[in-house]
Amino acid sequence: MSTTGTTDRGAADPRDGRETAGRLLRAATRSGAHLISEAAALIGGSAVLADPIAGAVYSTPATAASDGVHAAAHPQEHPRHVLRPAAGAVLVLAPAPTAPAEHTALVAATAAALLEVRGQRAAELRAEQMALHTTLLRLLLAGHTTAVTDALGAEGLTHVTVYRLSGRDVPTAHQVLWRAARPSLLAARAVARTLMGRLEGELVVAELHHGCDDGRILRLVSRVSERHQLLAGLAGPLPLAEMATAHADAAAARYSATPAHRVVPADAVGATQLARLLPAAPYARWAGSVLAPLPLALRHLLMVWLRAGSTPRAAAALGLSAGTVRARLRDLGEVLDADLADVTVQAHLLLALRAPTRGEDREESRKPTAGGRGAAAVPSGPARLEALPGGILDTDVARAWAAGLVGGLEPHLRIALACWLRHRAKAAPAATELHVHRTTLAIWLTQCAERLGRNLTDATVRAELHLALEITATDGANDPRALPRRGGRTYRRL
Repeated sequence: MSTTGTTDRGAADPRDGRETAGRLLRAATRSGAHLISEAAALIGGSAVLADPIAGAVYSTPATAASDGVHAAAHPQEHPRHVLRPAAGAVLVLAPAPTAPAEHTALVAATAAALLEVRGQRAAELRAEQMALHTTLLRLLLAGHTTAVTDALGAEGLTHVTVYRLSGRDVPTAHQVLWRAARPSLLAARAVARTLMGRLEGELVVAELHHGCDDGRILRLVSRVSERHQLLAGLAGPLPLAEMATAHADAAAARYSATPAHRVVPADAVGATQLARLLPAAPYARWAGSVLAPLPLALRHLLMVWLRAGSTPRAAAALGLSAGTVRARLRDLGEVLDADLADVTVQAHLLLALRAPTRGEDREESRKPTAGGRGAAAVPSGPARLEALPGGILDTDVARAWAAGLVGGLEPHLRIALACWLRHRAKAAPAATELHVHRTTLAIWLTQCAERLGRNLTDATVRAELHLALEITATDGANDPRALPRRGGRTYRRL
């Protein structure tokens, strides 16, 4: 936030400390912005309150914001600036050349002290405000959208973007993000409102807006995640009525976050490159036939389960017990007539859930063929998840994609990866079938991740790799019995 000066009075007499303190005190009773503006007027220069996460909180004049933030980060490059720590931020003053050093020091010390007082007063109210935010978040998740928008006075805000952050330093990160975002429930005609609170040990941030956000909260979440070593998932924008869906999607996306990519959007999880290469019409027909028996709620449960990679994680993301998720998955297996524990079934399910559903794809699928028969007709017999019908993966484009992904793996790495994936990413049974030590398998999997440039802890990446290995498999190429061996139980690169 930036402000312009509110005072045209020149600098006070440097010998009149009481007048200087009085002017700063009167400004501080109004707002932090007025305090910074008065400090700038008193030194005849600029004043900036720079936060390490949010950047310039207040700046007078507005054009001094970037210079003030840089001075706070690199004080040695700005010897004429006066810096004082204040309320978790840094007060940066750039006095006019004629301003006495003693007067500038007095303004800096007084303004910093008043900012500390304002910060302590805000901290006293913060606990109650945070509790209110948490309550509003719970109401949104329970579907009480109108009650929340009425309480916020934000009837025009129609969409929400949700962030879910986890890590050891969540309490501290909550305080830091609160100070940086400065969420307000009282702003009139705001273009966006931010709610944040801790739910079940994680930090949840919901930004309510008019359909798209300006990226400010995303930038703050990214900086906080990096500084406090958190992992975050984001979902949205979605309509406010779909807050619960966004909440679950953000949790599923968070399980794909890594120290290298700390904030992962939900639409980047499971949105495989392969799905965009498949022929739209037969792909959409097959997916529609497979998923036809499932209502949207169960499709969502399947997607979260496939993204999360395990039942406990899916249960945490959905807010259900692990037993409930297992029971629903058993029912889903019966409805789909498929073994959901099979890695091929899981990979095909992920493809089905990511199939195009746009109107143009449906229209294309209805076009008649040369023989006069509608292309929308489902292939003879019920669609199966164990094997895809012809014309979907058995194409030159799909084979080229698979070869580009896994074609460069050495034989022993390919066999080890295929075996590990068949055992649902469990090292012990895979190592037993390969007749190698688990440490050896772990080394090989690390080498696979490096060669492929992929995160093997991501369940959707594993599904992609399984499909690629199946597409490119020749006779016995993935068979553990074909593992190159040398020296008994010692396996070396040939």
